[in-house]
Amino acid sequence: MRILVVDDEQQICSSLTGLFADEGYTVKSCTTGEEGVKLFQNERFDVVLLDVVLPGMDGIETLKSLREISPRTKVLMMSGQADLSTAVRATKLGAHNFFEKPLNPEQILLELKNLKDQIALEQRVVSLESLHGWEEEMIGNSPPMRNLKKAILKAAPSDGRVFIFGESGTGKELVARAIHRESTRRNYPFVSLNCAALPRDLVESELFGYEKGAFTGAVQRKEGRFETANGGTLFLDEVGDMNLETQAKLLRVLEENEAVRVGGNKPYHFDVRVISATNKNLEKEIEQGHFREDLFYRLNVIPLEVPPLRERKEDIPLLAHYFLQQICQRTGKGMKQWRRGAIDIFQSYSWPGNVRELRNLVERLIIMNEGEIIKAEEVEKILHASSQNFQKKNIPALGSLSLKEMMTNFEKEIIERGYQEVGGNVSKLARKLQIDRANLHRKLKFYGIK
Repeated sequence: MRILVVDDEQQICSSLTGLFADEGYTVKSCTTGEEGVKLFQNERFDVVLLDVVLPGMDGIETLKSLREISPRTKVLMMSGQADLSTAVRATKLGAHNFFEKPLNPEQILLELKNLKDQIALEQRVVSLESLHGWEEEMIGNSPPMRNLKKAILKAAPSDGRVFIFGESGTGKELVARAIHRESTRRNYPFVSLNCAALPRDLVESELFGYEKGAFTGAVQRKEGRFETANGGTLFLDEVGDMNLETQAKLLRVLEENEAVRVGGNKPYHFDVRVISATNKNLEKEIEQGHFREDLFYRLNVIPLEVPPLRERKEDIPLLAHYFLQQICQRTGKGMKQWRRGAIDIFQSYSWPGNVRELRNLVERLIIMNEGEIIKAEEVEKILHASSQNFQKKNIPALGSLSLKEMMTNFEKEIIERGYQEVGGNVSKLARKLQIDRANLHRKLKFYGIK
């Protein structure tokens, strides 16, 4: 727990600093309200002991400023000459407690112990709230899923950075949350940032925070994700979409465990475990100069691969029944059932959108179906429409590419998907595509797939 002492008597600052340091707390002190606010702007404190009577900015004005910067920080007021009205005013402004001087060391230490427990409980609530609304269970008992679950249990207790690889829709954030739940940081926040969902110039301000007036619209100081996740886990989703300038800053921040808010010049420290994820081939991105190799190795301490749904089709019945039950309960549609053969059709589909696509299709079937039974022909119809839409989405607009370029891209996509489906077995893929094995080797090399 980090504590700030603000008192104009140097002796009191020294005594309290020594007392709290002996208890294992990290302590800083200063003798004016102005100094206290300045320190508070650049560092994180859990508790502030604040004198009412100070030269210049008094304790009440300092309290107002501290509460504006960080409403969650506990402020304990202290005074040797304040009356009851001052204590009441301080409490109304957000002071947690009020102590008269001379201070009773045992009373102060007991208050700090209680505050430490309270802060831990509040952080636990924040962590649980961040998990609320997500399907936390990792459904599946196929060999690839069993291997993934074992890897999560091995990786979670350490503080090593984890890099999760997998196609879009496979559940990479679900894996990150599972690692957080099984880690020693489980009582602290899990905070995520999707680097692909934000404009590139906003990723930096979201990661590191910004100061008031740093740019148009920055009407007040904002904590970055590193600050919000302090003590817990920060999940950087689709990190492969981060621009090179932000990558360079992130690398420096990870090396030094401190960051500077946009528009600021004073660094703040943090204690965060970073988990990253991407659906891109980062080795290829590095070759093309789109991703920094040094950042890749900094993030990729423990690599985990999330299998696509087509490689664990034996899990589809479990997932289909799980989503059916979950969505029926949430939508209040009444419990529905799959007609015989419906699940078989699900298992014959290639699922380019992975588990996310499966969940969305189950939800669509539940909402659009009025009866209690979802028939196989309804599943087939909706899967056919979904497949057609996927193919249309992947055909570029006429005139944007030549026919030869479109054919080349289409061939590459077919070979790439097939190579993943057969687990890199070239002979098996050659048989499936009905082409000569030597010819397939040349195409794999040409497209950079192997």
